[in-house]
Amino acid sequence: MKKQKIFYWTMLLLLPASVLVAGCSKFLDRKPLTATLEDLNQGQLEGQVLGLYSNLRTLPGFSTLPWVDFHSIRDDDAQKGSDINDGAEIVAEFDNFQYSKDDWAPNTYWNDHYTMINLANEAVYTADSLDVQDAASVRNLGEACFFRAYAYFELVKTYGDVPLFKQPIRNPNDGIRDKSPAAQVYAFIDSNLQVAAQLLPVTSAAYGEGYTGRLTRGAANTLWAQTQLFRGNWAQVVALTTDVINSGQYSLEAEFSDIWRDRGENGKESIWEMQAYSGPGAATNSAVNYGSDWGTMQQVRRNGAPVEWNLGWGWNTPTDKLERDWPADDPRKRKTILYSGQNDGGAEFGGYGATLPPYTNPSGNGGLAQRYWNKKVYTGNDPAIRQATGFINNNGASPWINHRILRYADVILMLAEAANELGQGDVAAANLELIRNRASGNRGQTRTVVPYIPFQNQAQMRAAIKAERRWEFAMEGYRFYDLVRWGDAQQELGPLGYTNRARFYPIPQKAIDLTGGVLTQNPEW
Repeated sequence: MKKQKIFYWTMLLLLPASVLVAGCSKFLDRKPLTATLEDLNQGQLEGQVLGLYSNLRTLPGFSTLPWVDFHSIRDDDAQKGSDINDGAEIVAEFDNFQYSKDDWAPNTYWNDHYTMINLANEAVYTADSLDVQDAASVRNLGEACFFRAYAYFELVKTYGDVPLFKQPIRNPNDGIRDKSPAAQVYAFIDSNLQVAAQLLPVTSAAYGEGYTGRLTRGAANTLWAQTQLFRGNWAQVVALTTDVINSGQYSLEAEFSDIWRDRGENGKESIWEMQAYSGPGAATNSAVNYGSDWGTMQQVRRNGAPVEWNLGWGWNTPTDKLERDWPADDPRKRKTILYSGQNDGGAEFGGYGATLPPYTNPSGNGGLAQRYWNKKVYTGNDPAIRQATGFINNNGASPWINHRILRYADVILMLAEAANELGQGDVAAANLELIRNRASGNRGQTRTVVPYIPFQNQAQMRAAIKAERRWEFAMEGYRFYDLVRWGDAQQELGPLGYTNRARFYPIPQKAIDLTGGVLTQNPEW
C-alpha cells in the first residue's frame, strides 16, 4: 500500500481500525496494513472487518494481561510473575482460584469479547444489508464470521452459558438478555465457522500484496477443530484437522525456537497470528509504531539498575513445578524457560548469548523478582530490532512481537488425540512422533532424546499425548482449558485452590447490574 496518512475508521467503529500485518521479509522491510484514504472506495464492510483485526491487537481482553490471566496464569505451569507488589490481586484471583465478580481484569475480559462480537455483528449486518456478491466482500463476511466464532468460543470456555447476540446492539435495551445454554452457543459457533471455512481463501495471498496474516480457510478449520475437541467430537476433529493437513499450506518449522523469533512470524507453521509492527525509531515516532503490549507484558522486568534488563512488565512466568516436572533432556525446556542468573543459551536455545541478572527476592531489589521468564516471548527480543526501533535500556517495551494464536503443531496433536480416542492408535502414534521428532532436533526414531513413543494401548497413548501438549504448548495458554476438558483439573490444580466450580468464572457483577438482574449469575457462584 502507498505511504499515505493513515485514516482511522473512528466514525464507523468508535475504535481505531488500523491493522498491522508483518510481511515475510526482514523486519525493517515490513509495512503496516491499515485502512487509508484511498481505501475508502473498498467500502464500509472492508473498513469494519479491518477494525476487527485492530481490536484483536489493541483490546486487552485479547492481547494483554486479562488474556494471560484467564488462559495461562490459571494453570500449574504459569504464574502472575512481575514483582510481588505489581498486580497482587491477580495472585488470589487467578493463581489461587479465588475468583472475583468485580475487578478490572475479569470485567475487561468480558467487555472486550462482547465488544468484538458486536463489531462482528455489525460487519455481518452490513454484508447482509448490501447483499454482497463480489469476491472481496464475500471474504470480508467470512472474516467477520470467524471473529464472532472466536470470541464466543473464548467466552463459552470461560463462563459456560453466556448471552448470545446474533444482531448488533443499537440501543441499551438490546443488551438486556439472560444466558443461552452452552449447547446453543456452540451451535452458533459451528454455523459461523462453517461459513468462514467456505468463504475464506486458502492463502492470505488472495487478499492481495501486503496482506499477510489475514484469515484463511485453514484458520477457520483449525479453530473449528478446537471447538470440536473441547466437546469430544472426535470424528469431526479428525475430519477438520485432516482438511488442514491436506491443504498443503502448513508444515512444522524444523527448529522449535524459530517459531518464536522475529523471522518465524507468519512462517510455515503459523496458521493465525495477531499482527504487530514497529518500524525504525518507533520508540519516539508513533507514526511507525503500530505495536501491541503482547510482548511487552511478558518480557523480563527489572526494578532498578542495570536498566538494560528492564524489558517489560514481567507477567506470565514459568512456575517451579513446570521447571521441576519437565524432563531435563527435552531441548524445548531451555527454549521455553529463560533462567535468571544464567546465560540465555545463545542461538542453539533461542537466545543471544546474554547473561541475565540473578534472582534475588520477590521484590526484585538488586536483581530479578522471578527465577524464570517466558522465553517464547524473549526470542522475539532481537537486540538488532531493539536498536533499530529505539526500544532499548529503560524503555521497557517489545511492541513488535506477534501473538501466535493458531499454529500447525496443534493441528497435529489434535489429530493424534482424536485418532487415539477413535481407536486409531497407529495414526495417533505417527502424529505424536512428528512433534517429538522435531523437538529432538529431527534425529529419527533411534534417538534417546525425546524418544519415540510407540502405541501400546489407548490409555498409554492418551497419557503421552497429554504430556506432549504440556511441553509443546507451555506458556501459550492451552493447559488450563486442556485440564478442564480432560477432567484432570482437580487432580493437577487442587493443591493451588481449584475446585470444580472454578472450571467456569463468575459473570461480572457489573454486567448483571446493567441488565437489572435479567442476566443471571453462574449457578455455582
